[in-house]
Formats: sequence, structure tokens, C-alpha cells
Amino acid sequence: MDRLYQQIAPHAVQSDFSGCFPEQEFEVIKKAGLLGITLPNSQLSFEKSQSRELLSLLKTVGKGSLPAGRIYEGHINALYLIFLFGNTSQKQRWFADVISGNKLFGVWNTQDAEGVRIYDLGNGKYRLEGSKTFCSGANGIDRPLVTGELVSRSKKGWQMCIIPTEKVKAITADPSFWKPLGMKASISFKMDFTGIILEDADMLGSPGSYYHQPHFSGGAMRFSAVQLGGAESIMEQTHQFLRNANRTGDPFQRARLAEMTYLIETGNLWLNQAGLKMDEWKNKLGTTQQITTYAGMTRTVIEDICLRCMLLAERSVGSRGLMKPHALERVHRDLTTYLRQPAPDHTLTSIGEYVLNQPVTTQLWD
Repeated sequence: MDRLYQQIAPHAVQSDFSGCFPEQEFEVIKKAGLLGITLPNSQLSFEKSQSRELLSLLKTVGKGSLPAGRIYEGHINALYLIFLFGNTSQKQRWFADVISGNKLFGVWNTQDAEGVRIYDLGNGKYRLEGSKTFCSGANGIDRPLVTGELVSRSKKGWQMCIIPTEKVKAITADPSFWKPLGMKASISFKMDFTGIILEDADMLGSPGSYYHQPHFSGGAMRFSAVQLGGAESIMEQTHQFLRNANRTGDPFQRARLAEMTYLIETGNLWLNQAGLKMDEWKNKLGTTQQITTYAGMTRTVIEDICLRCMLLAERSVGSRGLMKPHALERVHRDLTTYLRQPAPDHTLTSIGEYVLNQPVTTQLWD
């Protein structure tokens, strides 16, 4: 894992500007065979119980580059949805796209008031209208998984589809939407799908499958792993800064590094336990709320760890360490942006609701 981090990290500096897809980072990922690592008969196949190892991999990619980690996590998310809801022919086709074609997948669900509609034209044809926001990877994604409201006589609901980009009209990208503080290289543009024609074979699952629990909320474990990788990078950059500046003898610096160290280790313990619990519960009946609540706790704890590590780093390095071209300045910006995930308050109150609905608190996670 350390070698993967060392190969990815140097490229993150060159990718840190708006409109730049992290090409070199993904060359490393592709050469390491990581695009298909979760596919059947692969090292971290979804068919196996290796969630802890997958979370560790995501953390390593995030430590090297948070924008690359965000895009890679979206790729893994898309493949997991195919694994869950795809039929046999769809799995064969889309998994072959990864194995033989090195195709990069992504999940684009966020939208503004305009939204996306999928019109059933009959005869197995569908027309897309509307746009999505925060489409990480933008035109660098070969197989975007897009959600939208299905408009059909026979069925309605929130439908997933996967767009074969080279076979349809070009998706219109709006880069002016993406002017963030950090995560610039994730190029999370607004993408317009109006006029794209798809077929039955491009529709994934049934309407409503995307929000099926515990898979929807349980995915928070994966982006939390990428975020913790960013916090590890911040600690490493702070450590190097203090050593290079000969500030290691200051007792206050020692105290701050000690706190960062146990915070990061706390995050690692949470990720390990979350992976183990996911594998333990996923094939048991009646564990949906346990999984979603545990994922929510993992997300909440790791967000707090990241925020505290950033504050400690700021106090340790001062203004000098938060100026370009120091790597800490970039990682700090990226993590600040990436931590802004949807509905943190709802996640927290849902944890409390679950606990209060239990008769006792002594066996919550058994």
C-alpha cells in the first residue's frame, strides 16, 4: 500500500487546477490492476468478505490524492451497484469494459431543480433530458451511472442507467459550475444529458433500486476511508514540516502530533471494525438498520477526526506551512471541500433515533 501511495502522491501536485483530470494518478491505478480489483475472481471481489481490505485500499488512494480517491471511490460504487442489481448479460458486458477496456465508471446522482428525466419511448428506447451537478470525473468517465425520474406508462420511479459514452451524442459539460476551494482535479462539473438515447440494456435495476438499503447509506464507509487517507496525509506533511524546521523539541508540537497520531489510529480502528461488521451483517436478515447506523457513526467519527487533524496541523505549521507550494496547503483545501457530504445532521440524528428505539444499549452491535 505504501508503494501505491508513493506512486500516486507526486502527480497530485500537477493535477491541482480546475479542468485537469488526474490522468497520471489513474495511469498508476490502472497499471496496478485496481480498476477491476472488486470484480469476480479478483483479489477484492465483492463476492468475498473483504470490506476491510477494500476500505484500506480506498484510504491509500485518498492519501495519495483526494481528487483521484473521490473518482476511484465512484468507480467502485458503480461496480458495486452493477454487482447488486445487474442481470447476467449486463455484468458480463460492463465488467468486460473494465477488464478489457480499462473503462472508468462513476456515479452521478446529485442534481439541482432541473434534474434528469428518462422518457420511455417504447420499443426498448429511452431519451434523457436534464442535467446533474457535482459529476466527479466529468468527461474522464467512460461509463457514468446516472439516475433520473423514469417517465413511463408501465413503471415509474428513480431509475439508474449507464451511458456508453462513445456510442451516444456527447454529454455537454459545464465547467463554470465547478469553482471550488479544493478538490479541483475531481472536475465535478455540471453535465447535461439532454437528447441522449439509450436502450433497455442500459437500464440498471428497477426503479427505486438505487436507494435500496443498506447499500445506499452503507456506502458512506467508502468515502470516509478516502477522507481518512487525506487526514493521514495531513499528519505526514505536518510531521515532515516540523522535522525540517527543527521544531521537534517544542513540547506543544509534541502534544499536537501525539493527538493527531491517536486520532488517525482511532480512524483506522473504526474503518477496520466497520469493514468487519459490514461483512458480518450483510448476509444476515434484519441487520439493515445496524449497517446503516454503523456506517453513519463511521462517517461522523471520521469527519470529526479529519476536522480536528486539520486544526492541529494549522496550529503546528502556521501560515508558512499553509502556503503554496507546500503539499499541506493543497491537501488541507481538498479535505475541507471533500468533507462537505450531504445531510450530516440527519445522519447524526438517525444514529440517536436507532439507539433510542432499542430496549437496551448493551448489545447494540452484536
